[in-house]
Amino acid sequence: MKKGRIVFGFLVALMMVAALMACASTPEQSSTGEYIDDTVITTKVKTELANDNLLKSFQISVETRKGVVQLSGFVDSQYAVDQAGRIARGVEGVKSVENGLVAK
Repeated sequence: MKKGRIVFGFLVALMMVAALMACASTPEQSSTGEYIDDTVITTKVKTELANDNLLKSFQISVETRKGVVQLSGFVDSQYAVDQAGRIARGVEGVKSVENGLVAK
């Protein structure tokens, strides 16, 4: 009976460690916390872009991975490309910006 409880306790502990490791980040995959942080950053960047009079009429895609924001889409001028990059860099939590916007 005592041996069975020890084995059961060990199995429970092993499952908990495995569950925690599943939430850890790897170079290819974000952790749960990083994913949530990236979602918040993406939302903040999209909100700031929508609030900008120059950029609100454009379809700008925003994706974030591990704090790196990627912008893509088409805008009317190089100034709009630069403005979107400045706005994205100004959002808290952004580590860098990959500005893939194209001026038509």
